[in-house]
Amino acid sequence: MSDTIESRLEKLGIKIPAAVQPVANYVTARRSGNQLYISGQLPLRDGKPVAIGKVGRTVNAEQAKKSAEACAINILAQAQAALGDLGKIKQVVKVTAFVAADPNFTDIPQVANGASDLFVNVLGDKGKHARSAVGVATLPMDVPVEVEAILEI
Repeated sequence: MSDTIESRLEKLGIKIPAAVQPVANYVTARRSGNQLYISGQLPLRDGKPVAIGKVGRTVNAEQAKKSAEACAINILAQAQAALGDLGKIKQVVKVTAFVAADPNFTDIPQVANGASDLFVNVLGDKGKHARSAVGVATLPMDVPVEVEAILEI
């Protein structure tokens, strides 16, 4: 099997889900020139949150990292829906991870690595990106992580 995005996904046991539709007055993906902006994605799998609660309180760091990975998978789902083919991604430019954390939890960048690692594991060098990892008080549905991305296409 050649080293393609599809083969990497298969090797990782990842199936790209159907893109989730917006629940408010926004779009999940917006193309502008050669960039695709993906709205913040929640860590949903089969329509349900991977975890609920604050990191460092009711969600441990490993659960939070898996949540960030689920967000990245959902970003790829949005990209696939917008582009028709993940092969059209030239590179992941910027990722912002929002982590709902207990005030004493400071390993926010480690949580964000769940998304960053997924992008690199699936897209190779095209998945390397600039990143911000930000601690926040709360997120929609009481999920621990939300991730947004800018892709060059």
